[in-house]
Amino acid sequence: MSNILIKNALAVALMDDNNTVLKGASVFISGNEIKKIYTADKSSELEKFISENTIDRIIDAKNNVVLPGFINTHHHFYQIFTRNVPKMQDEKLFDWLVDLYDIWALLDEEWVYWSTKAAMAELALTGCTGTTDHHYVFPKGGEHFIDTQFKAAAEIGMRFHATRGSMSRSRKDGGLPPDSVVQTEEQIMQDCERVINKYHDVSKFSMRKVALAPCSPFSVTSSLLAETSKFARAKKVKMHTHLCETNDEDDYCLKVYKMRPIDFMESVGWLGPDVWYAHSVYVNDEEIERMGKTGTGVAHCPSSNLRLGSGIAPVAKMLKHNVPVALAVDGSASNDSSDMLGELRLALLVHRVKSGVESMPSSDVFKMATRNGAKVLGFNESGQIKEGMAADIIMYDLNSIGYVGAQHDPLSAILFAGFDHRVNYNIINGKIIVEKGRLVTALENEIVEIGNKISKRIVHEKYINIKKKMKNVCK
Repeated sequence: MSNILIKNALAVALMDDNNTVLKGASVFISGNEIKKIYTADKSSELEKFISENTIDRIIDAKNNVVLPGFINTHHHFYQIFTRNVPKMQDEKLFDWLVDLYDIWALLDEEWVYWSTKAAMAELALTGCTGTTDHHYVFPKGGEHFIDTQFKAAAEIGMRFHATRGSMSRSRKDGGLPPDSVVQTEEQIMQDCERVINKYHDVSKFSMRKVALAPCSPFSVTSSLLAETSKFARAKKVKMHTHLCETNDEDDYCLKVYKMRPIDFMESVGWLGPDVWYAHSVYVNDEEIERMGKTGTGVAHCPSSNLRLGSGIAPVAKMLKHNVPVALAVDGSASNDSSDMLGELRLALLVHRVKSGVESMPSSDVFKMATRNGAKVLGFNESGQIKEGMAADIIMYDLNSIGYVGAQHDPLSAILFAGFDHRVNYNIINGKIIVEKGRLVTALENEIVEIGNKISKRIVHEKYINIKKKMKNVCK
């Protein structure tokens, strides 16, 4: 068990109910836990502590903002090798999905392993200490993709709440995905039980959890949604899905289920504090109130919603009605980045256009990215700098040109100013993952080199071959 002291910080943001920011404070970490916070007026007590105890590492934080790590609540790691594909750059969601499914059908273990490492590396470098991933594409041979993700997460050192996604409604049954990436309900539920039994850890400071995550109302059957909700509650795990992302989804649910998406999801048991939806762009006032009363969470993905032209979620209204809104980068083929701090900045700005400049103060953005994210993913010991909480801490160095003149409010400076979103330090579960802006648990150059090779293989070679085969069939 190692001891780390973050000493004399420019600012320490506790993320408590009072939005307390301490100037000149120090934070002592022992093992994976925050043990003590020394305010500036306790400097003599701090020096005595240093002299009487073994400190393995002292980090000088005099120019740094110290805050809880960000929590990413929705992603699709595998998409990182299909970002910025020219044909999909200007498509709406449904067309974008149909075109990409034919590439994603080629998923293999190598792709899943290196895309997980690449996504987590990018997240860690931009301030994320805990994340989920919504993996729902399981072509034949991909039965152990979730296992592969946990392996990569352990190597990076990130707190990981995986979701065992699923698709059971293919194109022949009125859904969007091709037959090659859907599974039977029996296959899905059997593997859900296997993954939960093997990986879901409810202990304090758990580094791995499992949720169940049918993809969306247009790619699974209502019976699978209903069965999943019963099974998840029996196993006491959370549930996640895409919902209310576009008007097309509204139209689909009204046509197929004769209900709006929220009403349909409620009918199959999908409202409650153990549920969180990705997006929730098209929800009305009554639905927002219902979500707030039931504690149903939302993963807000501003970049993706703008990138695909889906819309802007009514987040200001949601927060007023106590909906647990958290932030997420979404899949890297619809963002096309895993830049967590960048997502915070966009959330700050976009709602000032939708709801007024006063509707989204920086304090709300930070709360969504930390405490709300921890709540949504069930990482209950993360999200605050507080004695007894998990040592999930990030540091931004403001001693650079991008922050000149912005230190009147050091915490908000990282949202309003700056152009380099890399953290100075990222500490997860008491271990230094990023040091002085460099990832220390994996080789960035290796991830880049191998990742680009895989991306070229699957997109430029296999995708072209698929299109050639399709043309020959048409002839």
